Amino acid sequence: MPVKITMEDLKQKLAGPQYKLTPQRKIVLQIFLDRPSQHLSAEDVHFILKEQKCEIGLATVYRSLELLSDLNILNYLDFGDGCRRYELNDASPNEHQHHHLICIECGKVLEFTDDLLGNLEEKIEDTCKFKIVDHQLKFFGYCEDCQKKREMKS
Repeated sequence: MPVKITMEDLKQKLAGPQYKLTPQRKIVLQIFLDRPSQHLSAEDVHFILKEQKCEIGLATVYRSLELLSDLNILNYLDFGDGCRRYELNDASPNEHQHHHLICIECGKVLEFTDDLLGNLEEKIEDTCKFKIVDHQLKFFGYCEDCQKKREMKS
C-alpha cells in the first residue's frame, strides 16, 4: 500500500553533501506532492509553474526531474508516446510499484495495484539465476469512455 510522503521525507532523501533541497527543487517536488496520482512530463510541470507565476526555466525543470528520478524520489515512466513522465515514488522500499493501463485512443493512464507476477518472478529467478528487484508492467488498450465512443461509431 502506498505511503503518504511529506516534504520532510523528501528533505531527508536529499540530505547530504552532494545534494540539497534548493528552492527550485522544492517547488518541483511540491507539484508532485499536490498531484500524487498524476503522471507529469517536464512540460506539464513547467506549465503548472507558469500558471503559479514561478519563474523557473524548462531546463531547470528537466535537471530537477532527472536528479529526483536518479535519487528514486520520482519514478521515470515511458508510456510509449515519446514523452518522459514522472510520478512520486510512494511505494515502500520492498514493494513493487503499481502497473499502468494506457488508453491508446485518448492517452488516459489508469493505475493497477495488484501484483500478479510474484510466481513468475520466482520461476525466472530459479530458472535463470537472476535476482529480480522490481518490474514494470504496461497494458495498452481502450479506456471505458473510449470503448463506448467506439461502440457508438460502429
